[in-house]
Amino acid sequence: MPKLKTKSGVKKRFKFTATGKVKHGAVGKRHRLISHNAKYIRQHRGTDLLAKQDVDHIKKWAPYGLK
Repeated sequence: MPKLKTKSGVKKRFKFTATGKVKHGAVGKRHRLISHNAKYIRQHRGTDLLAKQDVDHIKKWAPYGLK
């Protein structure tokens, strides 16, 4: 059987924790930040855990995990 490829977008956007949860960065922080106020930028700092319902999709797109 050939190996499965990891979706390149998943490599850039997600990390797996040791317990199998998925971390992701805040949305809306990549460009056009001048249109957001300071409170929005401050509150969307750091990372968050992905909902359990979405974790199954991410694990399919990263079949061998992420480093």
